[in-house]
Amino acid sequence: MHTASLITILLMACVTYLTRITGYLFLSKRTLGSRTKQILEAAPGCVLVSIIAPDFVSKSPADIIALIVSAAAAARLPILPTVVIAVTAAGLLRHLLP
Repeated sequence: MHTASLITILLMACVTYLTRITGYLFLSKRTLGSRTKQILEAAPGCVLVSIIAPDFVSKSPADIIALIVSAAAAARLPILPTVVIAVTAAGLLRHLLP
């Protein structure tokens, strides 16, 4: 693995952790309304969509099939299994198809 890739991954992990802990520290003593809770619960799905959205315009058959598999999994499963299935499908299909 390249050093730049490793540094990028580590920095992204740090930023993710800081975002989570900062939110917890700021919101731990506040009572959230139902609307705010709904918004916070929808955020992981929004992030997932923003990651896979570029595949909608892909010309690669592997990416398009992986996108369909991901959408089918998202319609029936919680977020964690959906992400595992999506990543696995994308990896296998990109390896098997041109």
